[in-house]
Amino acid sequence: MRRLIRGGTCILPGRVVPLDVLIENGKILDLAPPVAASADEIIDAAGLYVLPGVIDDQVHFREPGLTHKEDLRTATRACAKGGVTSFLEMPNTKPTTTSQAALEAKLAIAASKCLVNYGFYIGATPHNLAELVHAKRTPGIKIFIGSSTGDLLVDDQAALEAIFAETTLPICAHCEDETTVKANAARIGGGKTYADHSLIRDHEAAIVATRRALDLAIRHQHRFHVLHVSTAAEVDLIGQHTKLITAEVCPHHLFFNVDDYPRLGSLIQMNPSIKFASDNQRLWEGLQTGLIQVIATDHAPHTLEEKAQPYPQSPSGLPAVENSLALMLNAVNAGKLSLTQIAECMSNAPAKVWDIVGKGRITPGYDADLVLVDMDKKQTITNESQETKSRWSPWAGETLTGWPVTTLVNGEVVFANGVIHEGSLGREIVYDHTLGGYWK
Repeated sequence: MRRLIRGGTCILPGRVVPLDVLIENGKILDLAPPVAASADEIIDAAGLYVLPGVIDDQVHFREPGLTHKEDLRTATRACAKGGVTSFLEMPNTKPTTTSQAALEAKLAIAASKCLVNYGFYIGATPHNLAELVHAKRTPGIKIFIGSSTGDLLVDDQAALEAIFAETTLPICAHCEDETTVKANAARIGGGKTYADHSLIRDHEAAIVATRRALDLAIRHQHRFHVLHVSTAAEVDLIGQHTKLITAEVCPHHLFFNVDDYPRLGSLIQMNPSIKFASDNQRLWEGLQTGLIQVIATDHAPHTLEEKAQPYPQSPSGLPAVENSLALMLNAVNAGKLSLTQIAECMSNAPAKVWDIVGKGRITPGYDADLVLVDMDKKQTITNESQETKSRWSPWAGETLTGWPVTTLVNGEVVFANGVIHEGSLGREIVYDHTLGGYWK
């Protein structure tokens, strides 16, 4: 099957170039092919930009065990609509993904359900070092250095030292210091309002844990990715290290701060917590200057009924995978970033960080994971239009300019003209950890 994307403007690494894209057997065959090139289908991209499909390297899609909130089918419908062509999912499902057997069970479920490409981290516990040493078919190891559920919290220094010293897969971590969080909670009596969440999970909790993780990574010379950076100080910490450390930021930490609690309440209750307007500004600067390499969502849906519980019973997390690209395209129109920066931070950089083979850029021979965007399209986010099973968004009511209009996964159209196509399934992501990560 040959498809030709004709008349669009391609976002290549560091360049914006009018090019046609010829696709064959799921891969990019050629750029700017001859006008007479034959194709079974022509996709008219006149007036549109062609970006590499988004790779969201931090999501919680809730399957198995928590499928009343989300499942792989509903989540990947949201991905398709939002221009996300690949995802990497976290291990805190039920059961947790802390063994090769559990990882392969998830991969088997995904093979029959996912409309986009899929991968799953293996989670660290204080006692599964042997599993982490021998893990395969995974982007890397996820550590919760801070509060988590079940046995996923790894706060013991000896266990952390062993993981960084004895494993070879890249590591990422949720960095919030458990001791600081508990002390803050005790000091303010456990918290009574949603805004108390940012007092309990304060700047210090994030900074202490990130500093601790960076120390481990540097001493053991182990590739490390800082998930969901939320404070200005963390940007400065990360900026002191190159060739080993990478970092990401999420839309909620870019766009929301504590001043939004009166309006949105638990809808923006997150771990790490929302911080100050000054942190928003520094996070944007980190993206603009390359100190932060990746934009991801930490998509973590809960039902509105769960979120409506009084604090601290209300759970942390929000859905974002469907709207992340549109939010960033709107930011491009506002002059905060360029389209080349979006393609780098949402596609090419995560592919490099996690050694993903054949994805993340528009290049002959790469997989045809592509998204066509209309930078002039205006649309308002509504709860009713959300594909996520939770059916809400903290950005509901906001009108954005710049939206994905067509998504291709491995050369197959999975979203176009407002319609999601379920005729094909995504594929398991392939990693080559000899590639050496982002800085190679």
